[in-house]
Amino acid sequence: MTTAASSPVPQTLLEAPLAKGPGAAPMQRQLHHRFKEAILGGHLAPGSRLPGSRALAESLAISRNTVTAAYDLLAAEGYVQPDRQGTRVATLSRPAPLQGKRNAPLAPVIAQRLTRIQVQVAAPPSDWSAALRPGVPALSHFPLAAWQRAIDRAIRNAGPSALGYGDPPGEPALRASIARHLGLARSVRCEPAQVVITEGAQEALSLCVRLLTNAGDTAWIEDPGYRGAKAAMRAGDLRMVPMRVDADGLIASESDWNSQPPRLIYTTPSHQYPAGAVLTVARRLELIAKAQQHGAWIIEDDYDSEFRHAGEPIGAMQGLVAQAPVLYVGTFSKTMFPSLRLGFLVLPETLVAQMHTPLDDMLRGGHRYEQLALAEFIESGQFSRHLGRMRRLYRDRQHALRDALTRHMPMTHVIEGGYCGLHLTVRLPACYPDREIADAARQHGMAPTPLSSFALHPMPEDNGLVLGYGNTSAELFEPLVRLLARLVRGVKV
Repeated sequence: MTTAASSPVPQTLLEAPLAKGPGAAPMQRQLHHRFKEAILGGHLAPGSRLPGSRALAESLAISRNTVTAAYDLLAAEGYVQPDRQGTRVATLSRPAPLQGKRNAPLAPVIAQRLTRIQVQVAAPPSDWSAALRPGVPALSHFPLAAWQRAIDRAIRNAGPSALGYGDPPGEPALRASIARHLGLARSVRCEPAQVVITEGAQEALSLCVRLLTNAGDTAWIEDPGYRGAKAAMRAGDLRMVPMRVDADGLIASESDWNSQPPRLIYTTPSHQYPAGAVLTVARRLELIAKAQQHGAWIIEDDYDSEFRHAGEPIGAMQGLVAQAPVLYVGTFSKTMFPSLRLGFLVLPETLVAQMHTPLDDMLRGGHRYEQLALAEFIESGQFSRHLGRMRRLYRDRQHALRDALTRHMPMTHVIEGGYCGLHLTVRLPACYPDREIADAARQHGMAPTPLSSFALHPMPEDNGLVLGYGNTSAELFEPLVRLLARLVRGVKV
């Protein structure tokens, strides 16, 4: 069998049976992996037609729904493009393979700032319990009893020895658990030695800036984008260049690379914050290739990708290409709880040796009992079970909020970001100033965030509200949205 573009479909895709039985990955994931590897490996040429879902299902003796789900995930990631004639392989830009000295990766650039690190002071906390506040998980649904048992075991097993400083990059048990989890759940390529435990994602971002840039270097930042990343770059005296995003994620043109090449690129590819776009695989590969060419580093912030509400989680950009110049940042603030203050940074393999001494000087290895408890929480399966429960809860809450907005927000609006995470973004016409709406909402116990506040240089289309549903019960959305609609009408100019 061949595709419409004359590129033959590898026989393993049609003839080799999928693994079954205890320990085997879900068949949908196996099939998705086969096609992804065939596309990235060049075995399926751009424009090639994939087999029809019915024919492939019969050939592999599996459910057609399994094939359809695998195709849908490939389309969501940008590997394929469905049309009326079927499904064809998308055109992708692949980084050149690293072979020999000619194509060896550029030497890592170490920041001069390592000799004059300053402590960054955080802003005072605000009311985290307010309704519709973005970025807050369902705190009342966290399994506190199970967590308390894990803490008790960590204290009992480690004893007084864990009261002292630990390994600067973190407890070995937790680093190993994170590496295993990321490999299985996020397709991240890493060994425990590449994992650095941090004081939340914010410290991980600050480490990236301090380790890899010098004052005055250029940094690309998504716009609108995460304000914490901007704060880290401001603290590093970087020149920030706002990069617009569309439905396919961050936009980087050839002229951008030529006129203002970056040292650092910040992106949230699996669920752009706050608009919710997925950076397509074509743009991911092109960004990696261009970063290699220009000696730039990419920060991949994967802050809430564990909570995908349609299909399986989108794989991380870090694992697409071997030796990619990508620093992967994650946190347990959403998957566990914010006050845990544990995050992590996955260094590229080429940086591990270079960073050993600086990290030993910059970090002290704290939260040891919490780190040991979290390692056990992950290894025992409690973490995965908790994620499963939260995915179902957040999916239901997201649907309830979307339905309430559709019924009770009469003015023209566009809802974005519903396939992942803990928030929806609602774009509004400029005649409804979002900052005034947010100010009014705070007087009524609500804490939506104005969309314009996420932009370095707000455009007319950057007007709207970012509404969190993670820590707000579904039955409250109807009255909250009705009240919010009245407030929106009240500030019209």
